[in-house]
Amino acid sequence: MQKFTTHKGVACPLEYANIDTDQIIPKQFLLAVSKQGFGKHLFHDLRYLDDKESVLNPDFNLNKKEYENATILVSFENFGSGSSREHAPWALVDYGIRAIIAPSFADIFKNNALGNGLLTIELVKDEVLEIVEGLKKAKDKNIELSLIEKKVFFKDKNFSFDLDEFHRTCLLEGLDNIALTLQYDEQIKAYEKQSKSFLV
Repeated sequence: MQKFTTHKGVACPLEYANIDTDQIIPKQFLLAVSKQGFGKHLFHDLRYLDDKESVLNPDFNLNKKEYENATILVSFENFGSGSSREHAPWALVDYGIRAIIAPSFADIFKNNALGNGLLTIELVKDEVLEIVEGLKKAKDKNIELSLIEKKVFFKDKNFSFDLDEFHRTCLLEGLDNIALTLQYDEQIKAYEKQSKSFLV
């Protein structure tokens, strides 16, 4: 998992509340078990005007030139609601999204996202609306994020956010569940060796 300390990138506003996991990655694309390849299907029903994904929807913000190569999404309440599918953060990360700013996230989605290196930033609704309106007016769509300072920098303002220390440490160190387990490799081997001796 890629380490997350600071990040600066184009931010794209998605002015929808209750974006659910089926909107993020529809069920017909959940056939693969690898984390790669889901990005092209991200927001399928919103991004495309046809099932073959050959005609882009010009009204969807991620398809607009000013938000080209966006790595940050700014959205509204209850982002990631719906099913518990981990494919949703896989699709976002595979597309190139590094962080999402919203007033609130569905709990399961938030845990899945953080476990896959996708930073979820909760700001109060008025701050999110201020950023959204600022992005729509600004020529420079870049936002800077610091997980070290726990701050969002946009134009001449900064917004503080909080994140529990466990997930913050995992992101800063680039530790997913497997990497966390491998930190205890020697202890695991010692336990396995001891366990085998009891079976003899």
